[in-house]
Amino acid sequence: MASVFGAAVKRREDPRLITGNGRYTDDIQLPGMLYAAILRSPYAHARIRSIHVEKARQLPGVVAVFTGSDVAGKVGPIPTAWLPPNSGIKTPAHPPLAVDKVRYVGDGVAMVVAESRYIARDALDLIEVDYEVLPVVVDPEKAMAEGAPLVHDDVPGNVAFHWEAGGDPAPAFEQAEVVIRHRFRQQRLVPNPMEPRAAVAQYNAGSGDMTLWVTSQNPHIHRVLLSNILGIPEHKLRIVAVDVGGGFGCKIPCYADEALVAFAARELGRPVKWTEDRREHFLATTHGRDEVIDAELAGKRDGTMLGLRVRMVANMGAYLSTAAPGVPTILFGLITVGPYKIPYAHTEVYGVFTNTTPTDAYRGAGRPEATYVIERMADLFAKEIGMDPVEVRKKNLIPAEEFPYTTPLGLQYDSGNYHGALQKALDMLDYDRLRKEQEQLRAQGRYIGIGWSTYVEICGLGPSQVAGAVGFQGGLWESATVRVHPGGKVTVFTGTSPHGQGEETTFAQIVADRFGIPIEDVEVVHGDTDRIAMGWGTYGSRTTPVGGNAIAIAADRVLEKARKIAAHMLEVAEDDVEFTGGMFKVKGVPGRQVKFQDVVLQAYLAWNLPPGVEPGLEAQAFYDPVNFCYPFGAHACVTEVDPETGEIKILRYVAVDDCGPVINPMIVEGQVHGGVVQGIGQALWEGAVYDDEGQLVTGSFMDYAMPKARFFPKFETAHTVTPAPHNPLGVKGIGETGTIAATPAVVNSVVDALRPFGVTDLEMPLTPEKIWKITHGREAR
Repeated sequence: MASVFGAAVKRREDPRLITGNGRYTDDIQLPGMLYAAILRSPYAHARIRSIHVEKARQLPGVVAVFTGSDVAGKVGPIPTAWLPPNSGIKTPAHPPLAVDKVRYVGDGVAMVVAESRYIARDALDLIEVDYEVLPVVVDPEKAMAEGAPLVHDDVPGNVAFHWEAGGDPAPAFEQAEVVIRHRFRQQRLVPNPMEPRAAVAQYNAGSGDMTLWVTSQNPHIHRVLLSNILGIPEHKLRIVAVDVGGGFGCKIPCYADEALVAFAARELGRPVKWTEDRREHFLATTHGRDEVIDAELAGKRDGTMLGLRVRMVANMGAYLSTAAPGVPTILFGLITVGPYKIPYAHTEVYGVFTNTTPTDAYRGAGRPEATYVIERMADLFAKEIGMDPVEVRKKNLIPAEEFPYTTPLGLQYDSGNYHGALQKALDMLDYDRLRKEQEQLRAQGRYIGIGWSTYVEICGLGPSQVAGAVGFQGGLWESATVRVHPGGKVTVFTGTSPHGQGEETTFAQIVADRFGIPIEDVEVVHGDTDRIAMGWGTYGSRTTPVGGNAIAIAADRVLEKARKIAAHMLEVAEDDVEFTGGMFKVKGVPGRQVKFQDVVLQAYLAWNLPPGVEPGLEAQAFYDPVNFCYPFGAHACVTEVDPETGEIKILRYVAVDDCGPVINPMIVEGQVHGGVVQGIGQALWEGAVYDDEGQLVTGSFMDYAMPKARFFPKFETAHTVTPAPHNPLGVKGIGETGTIAATPAVVNSVVDALRPFGVTDLEMPLTPEKIWKITHGREAR
């Protein structure tokens, strides 16, 4: 049988999903189901003088109405699960429903539970809330200013935390011949997966068991947090994530809404369902990015980078979401030097409360912002010293022979071939020819730009010891159970929780390849805390590097036991048996062999097992990596700008990524495509905007622009293969690389196209109006 590891196998998930046979949380129907709706604050900051719910309770079909006072003491505050050390972090209480104050538009005020969705929504209109409107602050820098309105009275200056990493970069700046200083803004983004958030809760009063179906990227984390919030022991709380229609980070957090649904089911003794609509998603589901970043790069005129100083002010919104503090600190602050050999670096981060929707992880989570800063600074540095931006990168990329490489921010990059990835992209692009063509076209009045992004990212989260050291309130190992059934079929149980990444296919490929069986014989089970021992979920491109390796280790343990049984059946020593192509064979004796399936059957029949070997054939593994993974690559974007209309057209996009050995090239390519599209979306179209009163003026798809397939050329993708040296499969993450690399590549390209207009930088998103004003001399450059 040909190896299925590395084969472009079609995704096994797709037939059920694209034919409408997927089962999402909102599809769950239970007898006696009730429906919840949540009244949300129309004000960004206000004191609640009074709430009158009598009219809503009297509406026929309404079963209950709960306010903040009703749930106080029965539902605990919503916690933060990442507490960066030495940051002075402050975690003011986040009540599930506001009691005295609302702190952002969308803050929950009351919940109605009714016999139908429509009655529940109608009842919301009958609730009367008397608000005393208070001063609002939405800009994080203004929030830090003296006299700014306080989001929380017990948090002076609205500073949630202040974190630093690295040493003093002063020596680099003292010897610098060139210093580049620049300010960047990472606009706020709304994740917008196809499926909005939802929850269905069912409580068994007889046993005290609670089952909660929820749109989660990490069911076991939800169980840990909700157990504390609801006061239900973990063994009595089952969390199930059925098919999840995308997450992009916004389904990592534990939300008040999910706890409220479970509370209502327990109080009322009937199942309760809640599903947000798209408007609610814009207001109440976590956002991403929203940071102001000041950077300084010290260098020499020969192109050598000497030192980097970065200061970020991160808008955390009104409350600290589950993983939010880790995004601008660990996931941004430790990777700001990128793939470059920069001797000195320092990162400083302020996390600031404002009267806006809380922020948390959004695809890439900190790594896109870090890559954007260093890649834009690389281009600004190149322009200042008159060097081609590719040559600046070549001069400063960490050489392959210097790995493992410890950065001045404390990370150890385990492996890399950065120059190789860049050279491959240069060859694909035919860079020198393209530069000549660019000059020719400019002479004709056409403005073509070429932009680069050479990146490295930190992913594959664990290791657990490091997780604890950086303040993550959990482990980051992963569990797997591989169970071989008597007939030779296999069930794999994984603690990760895929939701669109294709692991039902790739995990099956890992096991099928190891056992020499058809991929159709392997089932992958995930997303159910009652069926999975424990796991830490899917985010930070950890599913395959951590979860996949746990599966590989468990599969190898199955083979170890099977080999003992096979040797006994073949009446030879265990060392004389080799396993290839699904057969246990006696070395050097052609034809003397036994099939994997026959060994499996004997393991269950137990008629003739070796001494000390127990019946059955399954194994469990708990894999805790010793280091993060560090995927890397080089992306290039070619754009054309129409100065008359401000329109930007992407002519070519080249992506060379290194995620180690590729399990499934088709799935990897799909992940790159999706990531690139999201990264370009931030560069050109997306952006959430609040007015001075804290109203989200981009609160629907009428105002929040999203990328469409017709906007893009055919992506040109390729790979280099540098295995991660510390995990059995050598694999690294790929799900976020496109988002990390694409944004600076596109912006660098557009800035390059507009150099004849004196442009050195542009603030995202690069809308046609913004470009038109520049090309027509109506906006500063």
